[in-house]
Amino acid sequence: MRTIEATADKLEMVCAETPAGPVSLVVFGASGDLAHRKLYPSLYALYRRNLLAGGFYLLGCGRAEFSDTQFRDTIRQSLKSANAAEPGEYDAFLAHFYYVSGSYEEFAFYSRISQKLMALDEKYRLGGCRIFYLSLPPFLYPVVADKLSQSRMACPGRGGPTQDVRLIVEKPFGHDLDSAKQLNDQLGGCFDESQIYRIDHYLGKETVQNLLVFRFANSIFEPLWNRDFIDHVQITIAESVGVEHRAGYYDTTGALRDMFQNHMLQMVSLMAMEPPAAFEAESVRDEKAKLLRCIRPFSSEDMNTAIIVGQYGFGKIDGAAVPGYLQEEGVREDSQTETFVAAKLAVENWRWKGVPFYLRTGKRLARKLTEIVIAFKQVPHSMFAAAGLDFLEANQLRFQIQPEEGMYLSLQAKRPGSKLCMSGLELAVDYQRVFETKMPEAYQRLLLDCMTGDQMLFARQDSILLSWQLLQPILDYWSQQDKNLFVYPAGTSDIKPAEEWIKKDGRKWRPL
Repeated sequence: MRTIEATADKLEMVCAETPAGPVSLVVFGASGDLAHRKLYPSLYALYRRNLLAGGFYLLGCGRAEFSDTQFRDTIRQSLKSANAAEPGEYDAFLAHFYYVSGSYEEFAFYSRISQKLMALDEKYRLGGCRIFYLSLPPFLYPVVADKLSQSRMACPGRGGPTQDVRLIVEKPFGHDLDSAKQLNDQLGGCFDESQIYRIDHYLGKETVQNLLVFRFANSIFEPLWNRDFIDHVQITIAESVGVEHRAGYYDTTGALRDMFQNHMLQMVSLMAMEPPAAFEAESVRDEKAKLLRCIRPFSSEDMNTAIIVGQYGFGKIDGAAVPGYLQEEGVREDSQTETFVAAKLAVENWRWKGVPFYLRTGKRLARKLTEIVIAFKQVPHSMFAAAGLDFLEANQLRFQIQPEEGMYLSLQAKRPGSKLCMSGLELAVDYQRVFETKMPEAYQRLLLDCMTGDQMLFARQDSILLSWQLLQPILDYWSQQDKNLFVYPAGTSDIKPAEEWIKKDGRKWRPL
């Protein structure tokens, strides 16, 4: 198929960005891997773009013992590793960073944090927003929230500060429906829902955000965005990596919890929701929640027909032999944890009735790929049948989210020469190439939105519970029945059980 690339020449661009006001960012787990890989480079990028106020400061909190200088030195190395730093420029940025060490369970730790914050607030003359960022294992979320309440650093109306206080938490948001409810209750004991920002980094990716603009700023696609013109939808999250250093976590989690409950269902809701009344947080999140309520719950009969699961075995990645899942360090020898899931969802509303949504995710596949494919219906009749063209490939609209972000539309066109010579074409919009800029890290968008008080790209409590409610019957079934795991070779691009499964519906996966 020939690819035709788009350009941005002579196109008018309408851009709007709100810089952060005065803010203090308190990071629990400040010496951890996530903070160094994602948080600090993203903050530095915002700093370079002049989107952080001069009154900004960050207080790192963790078990490791650092002085302010030592803490800054560790961040400097992270910036160098991320190629984010400019010589002579990041020292001014790092001057805004401070550190307090202690145990998350001890009240004295929070007393020291409170004293440090009061001193820094006075130094920076800060009276604006305070953000507590929990870059921690989930079991510590309620511990920290409770101690923040006891120390009166949060909880409006309970002797806490009068300034605007917010809380950022990372996924996973619970392990099942009951634990998600419990976590929401625990966080809600101190923080109002309007203060809680649950990060799903997929929602910060440019192509995922572009779903809103693409759908609701272009009138040509809205008439087609329904059961009359769309045959089915495919959403894929494929990873070439295995469990790596996360084996202890992953073996108690699995692909369904790790990917479906958050990333995949969030993409389904954005792609399929009804038009919001306005481009503002609650309007968008209302429609996402409505869409999740329309997904038909899984029945016991669906467990063998609407969902299949697998686990990777020995194989090769880029020519190098890699172990199977059961041979990974930290994985139980008899583990039944799934590393691949494919499922078919039914959205039972007027727009999507009868349009299946096929979702698949897996580790140790041939390549890294995340995409949403809208497969349109075939033409009802080929007028070119006499020339041997009685079958015409259906059009597809594809949103590629990683590794390269972009949009692609396949169609049929006549090739020059013969009276009838047809060829497939793909109209491509490669974001980085078209706009001649490196795609920003998703955390930049999400951190800035939290600083400005915009919750649009953050998961709301009702959506979290609706997602777990949808998946809970599967988890309950697996707790009582054999999962019927199939084994696929690491590095494969052709998972035969998944291909045969979708073929029963007369469809096929887009190749990995």
